[in-house]
Amino acid sequence: YLAGFLAFKKEKPNEAEEYLAVAHKNYRKLGTYFSKYGISATMSLPITDEVSAHVGPNVRGILLALVEIYQRQKRWKDAIECLNRLLRLEPDDVVIKLSLAEILMEARTDDPNVCRRVVRLAEGVENESEIHATLLLYKAKALRKLHLNEAARDVLTKALRRKKDRCEELLRALRYERALVYEDLGQHKRARSELEKLYAEAPDYEDVAARLGLRES
Repeated sequence: YLAGFLAFKKEKPNEAEEYLAVAHKNYRKLGTYFSKYGISATMSLPITDEVSAHVGPNVRGILLALVEIYQRQKRWKDAIECLNRLLRLEPDDVVIKLSLAEILMEARTDDPNVCRRVVRLAEGVENESEIHATLLLYKAKALRKLHLNEAARDVLTKALRRKKDRCEELLRALRYERALVYEDLGQHKRARSELEKLYAEAPDYEDVAARLGLRES
């Protein structure tokens, strides 16, 4: 388990996968082993570009780590199978829902069925934490892809109401997505205002400069 995470941090995905596969086979013994020797095995795992989550030495932690490896290797089918299995085990786990939403949108972003599933994954989610807010971001992305732009705008406004304890990267992602929604709604002045503020803070963020017509010559 620890060797798998260490290999993952060192960007050795094949080695990390081998270690984590072994840990998965012996997952029932992991918790007992770490408890016996008083070892804290909680690890920080990047779930999306915006947020990370803490995971422990159990099936959930191992499979989420494998999902991140599969994602980097673009093994979408393997990643989705892992997450579907986890969701059956823990249907209310927001971290699992967020990871699945991100993978689905990355793998098949223009598939209406995928977008509808992402919207369902975020059903009833409130803006309680960074994880919740990031899931709302993916809900808004899916709604925009479904051309439900007013609904997407409302979700983003809700997610942006709380800025305390939210990282700058997440807030920028929410504001950038809202700018795209404004553009799709034909509210070009609002879209440009949002993009200009983003450019002032982070000139290299996404394609903000290009959208503002500020490409370098």
